Amino acid sequence: MKNKKEFLLESIIKAYIEHLEPIGSSQLKSMYDITYSPATIRGYFKKLGDEGFLAQEHVSSGRTPTTEALKQYWLSRLNFKLDFVNIKSLEYLAKEIGLTVFIKNQISDTLQKIINVDNRYMILEFSTFPVTIKYSDALFRFLNEMTGFEIFHIMKIARQVGAYEVYEKINQIIQSRDFDIYNIKEFLNLALRYDFDDATINMFLSGKILDTCKEGLYFEELFPAEYMGICHNCIISGIETKIFVVGELSKDYEYFFNRITIV
Repeated sequence: MKNKKEFLLESIIKAYIEHLEPIGSSQLKSMYDITYSPATIRGYFKKLGDEGFLAQEHVSSGRTPTTEALKQYWLSRLNFKLDFVNIKSLEYLAKEIGLTVFIKNQISDTLQKIINVDNRYMILEFSTFPVTIKYSDALFRFLNEMTGFEIFHIMKIARQVGAYEVYEKINQIIQSRDFDIYNIKEFLNLALRYDFDDATINMFLSGKILDTCKEGLYFEELFPAEYMGICHNCIISGIETKIFVVGELSKDYEYFFNRITIV
């Protein structure tokens, strides 16, 4: 059970996320029909300010939650498993709320067979798509030994042994087929505002961020202090998918995830 201080901190964070403006004690009491007096609320506001969870621009203004308070709030609220997601709702709400969502299908393709076409080129037939590359006898023998291997295993080996054409051709198809970005404008604004380097921008825009991140919340290790990312595995249109949601700490992520989830 929450104590008074925890309850009031949670209440002011909710109010701030909804209104995006400083919240006063009387305003908070009225918004949530809180039984404590404004004086009691102000007393707890001061304690929370001393502890680094609330900020106040000047003596007569209301309070706002600090980045640390918002981080702790989301860590406690977004630790759920995401199941089935409606892609249309996701696309609409990303724009409405001001979030960027990176999406990558987690399809497990396997190499079915390799066809030699007149010793000129080879067709690599995977479970759901073909890849055409130049023929070489050594590469043909090498790839035949990987029949039945999963696509990401083949890509890893191809890169290790220097079969770069194989790696690049497969990677191009995967990126174009299985990766999408919704509301990219918000991410580009973030990248420009905080002068992201080319490698960081490319990591997101190429989808590599989804290959490296596990489920969970990400803060200063990837973003400026006022931003966060949330990585989730889910099912979209019957396909195993990974999503990475990026936005300001003050965005209403609970509303977003509640509205995109298929019950």
